Amino acid sequence: MTETATAVVRCGDALEELKKLQEGKFQLIVSSPPYNLGKSYEKKQKIDEYIENYRRIIQELYRVCHNEGGVVWQVGNCVEKGEVFPLDIYFYPLFLETGFKLRNRVIWHFGHGLHASKRFSGRYETALWFTKSDDYVFNLDAVRVPSKYPGKRHYKGEKAGLPSGNPLGKNPSDFWDFLANEWEDGVLEIPNVKSNHPEKTIHPCQFPIELVERFILALTNENDWILDPYGGVGSSLIAALKNKRKGLIIDKELQYLKIAEQRVRDLNNGSLKYRKLGTPVYQPTGREAVSKIPQEWIKGRAQ
Repeated sequence: MTETATAVVRCGDALEELKKLQEGKFQLIVSSPPYNLGKSYEKKQKIDEYIENYRRIIQELYRVCHNEGGVVWQVGNCVEKGEVFPLDIYFYPLFLETGFKLRNRVIWHFGHGLHASKRFSGRYETALWFTKSDDYVFNLDAVRVPSKYPGKRHYKGEKAGLPSGNPLGKNPSDFWDFLANEWEDGVLEIPNVKSNHPEKTIHPCQFPIELVERFILALTNENDWILDPYGGVGSSLIAALKNKRKGLIIDKELQYLKIAEQRVRDLNNGSLKYRKLGTPVYQPTGREAVSKIPQEWIKGRAQ
C-alpha cells in the first residue's frame, strides 16, 4: 500500500499492524471502530465478546502513543434485539485499566440519522478523549469559536470594566451540536455523512473530515503523526494532511483503502470534495417540496 514521508496506508488486521509500529510515535490516535452492528466489514458478536476483542488493541494503542499524546475514540451505540448498549460506557474501563486518563467525553449531536419506531431516534454519538499522561498538548486557541457576548466586562475586582472574554473567542465546550449558526452562537456544527454529503463514498459509516480536524487542531502540532487503526476511506488521513500533519491509517478492507488513496490524490490536486471547517449546515427555506407539509396530511387534518 501507499507510503510517503507524510501519508501511510496499510491493509491488514488492526492488532497485527499495530504491533509493527514504533513505540511512542503518534501524538494522536483518532478512530471510530466498528460498532458491532453487523455491517459488511464486521461480524456481529455478543457485547462482552466484542469489547474483550479490543483489550489487546487498546494496550497497543498505549504503547505507540506519544507520552504527551492521546486517543480520541469515537463511538455510538450497539443495538441487540431492541436493547441499546452505549459503547463509550463499555470501552471506558478498558482504556482506564491500560493507563489512559479521560479528559473529555465529547457529545457529537447531529440532526439526521436512522428513524426509530419503538424508541427515540438516536441523534448523537460520543468521542472519548484520553491522554497518556498529565503532560499533554491542548491548543485551545486553534478551535475557539466566537463569543456570544464579546462585549461582556468584569464588573468587580482589579479587572473591573475590562472585557471578560478572550479576544480569540470562547471554549467550544464538550457538546458539539450541529446547527447552522455555529460561528455565531459558539456551537460546533458537523453533520454526519449521509447520501447528500459531499464527502460520501461507498463506506456505510463514514467519518466526517471536519469532526477529525477539530481534534487534530486542538491536540497536535504541525508535523506530528496521527494514527487511525480503523481508517476506512481515509477521513482521518485527509484531516491530518490538510493541516500539515503526518498520517497513518490501517484497515482490513482493501476497497476502502483504495478509495482513501484516491482521496489523498484528489486532495493534492485540489479536486477533493469536502465540507470546509465551520461551513453551516443547509437549512430548508420552505420553498422546497421536502420542507413543506404534504397535501395528503393537510387534507387528513381537515376531515
